[in-house]
Amino acid sequence: MKITKCIDSGSEYCPCNLAVCGECILCSQLKGEKFCDCCNWNGVCIYQEFISNNSMPKEGRKIFKSKILNKLFIEENLLELELEITHGLANSLINPGSFIFIIDEEKNFYNIPISVMETDKEKNTIKILIEIKGIKTKRILNCLDKGEIKIKAPYWNGIFGIDNIMSLKDSKAIIIAKSIGIAPIIPVIRKLKQNNNDVTVYVDISNEKYDFLEEIIKKYDCNLNKTTIMNNGSLTEEMRYILQDKINNNMDLIYTAGADILTKLIIDFIDKEEGRKIKLACCNNFKMCCGEGICGACTIRYKGGVVRRYCKEQVEPRELFEGRRYI
Repeated sequence: MKITKCIDSGSEYCPCNLAVCGECILCSQLKGEKFCDCCNWNGVCIYQEFISNNSMPKEGRKIFKSKILNKLFIEENLLELELEITHGLANSLINPGSFIFIIDEEKNFYNIPISVMETDKEKNTIKILIEIKGIKTKRILNCLDKGEIKIKAPYWNGIFGIDNIMSLKDSKAIIIAKSIGIAPIIPVIRKLKQNNNDVTVYVDISNEKYDFLEEIIKKYDCNLNKTTIMNNGSLTEEMRYILQDKINNNMDLIYTAGADILTKLIIDFIDKEEGRKIKLACCNNFKMCCGEGICGACTIRYKGGVVRRYCKEQVEPRELFEGRRYI
């Protein structure tokens, strides 16, 4: 049986608005059932918390005004922002998978989720990297002259398979990164190195505009390589050779930072091998709008009528594609 996990379970934000709607990800009683069928006990009874809170959800994430300490256009459409935040928020955004929502003061449907690239708990700052590409990101430019920006935080489900990263110790890991997915690999590298892991990073050679990240990556003392990861929708021969070599040398974990097709291709390749299954983690590419599982932008349907809300629900990367309905 697959164990369901909610990223917010047991936190100060649980139970959330899904409990009021009868759609709690974990609690059977808050789904309308008459019995307790908790299959992922984490030390906190969500139903009891809900009743104790007068059958109301906990107060949600707060909106903060953050001073823009530094803004840097690495290229015309690639913007790095350094933001000043509270110490408590810095503590909450330190782990891999952390992200924030940039809040549009005029219209909330322009709010946009952005992964945290770096967190400094001593200076109480975060760095984010924004590719100015669509309607939402273009509106961020309106905030730059004001010297401050509104953010809603913290959010944590930016990585699937996060437990595999957090628990890996004294092992071998590789990171395969492509496009804007390169930016959020910094917290992953930091955590893996803290746990004494041997980390090798492969960055797609076509992403020259992200070369500035090389110095940040190298300071964590990991091996950095440039290669062509994909070509015409398939893994290149070079990437296949790298993966096979790492498999033969007892690789323990792969983290993919790119589109879903990259994760799927790597899963298909490594799972053809017999024997142990290599641990996986990947970035969360599902569309987010409210970040609370209410609006439905992050939902995916599976066989049997199963609906998963991926702004909150944690899942092993292999499960992302098993029984998934594409129509």
